[in-house]
Amino acid sequence: MFVLNPHLPTPIYRQIQDQVRRLIAGGQLAPGDVLPSVREIAEAHAVNPMTISKAYSLLEAEGLLLRQRGKPMTVAAASAHHRSPQQQLAPLLNDLIMAARQLGLTDAELQAALMTALQNPSQE
Repeated sequence: MFVLNPHLPTPIYRQIQDQVRRLIAGGQLAPGDVLPSVREIAEAHAVNPMTISKAYSLLEAEGLLLRQRGKPMTVAAASAHHRSPQQQLAPLLNDLIMAARQLGLTDAELQAALMTALQNPSQE
C-alpha cells in the first residue's frame, strides 16, 4: 500500500501521512476501510514500528483515521476538513512552478518536463 523511500529528505512518518491523505482524497481509501497494521508495515519496509505508530497517531489527531481498541485502524467518516486531490496537489505544484522559475524554465519547457515525467515516472 505504501511506497517508502528512506533516501528522501522527507521523514518516513511524513511519507506515510502524505500517502494516506492522498489515498483518502483520491477515493482509494474510503470511510471504514482498514489500514495495514503497524507491525505489517514495519516488517514489510524494515521500519521502526514507532515511526508507523507516529504517522497513524498524527492522522488520527487530524480526524482522518479512527482507532478502536482491539480493532484495526480504519479511515474515519468523511468530513469537511478532507481536502480534494486538487487541494492536496496545489502546494506541490506551486513548489514545482517556483523551482522552474528559479531555474529559468519557460512554461513550455516546464510542461514538456512534466509530460516526460508523466510518461516515464521514477521513484526518486
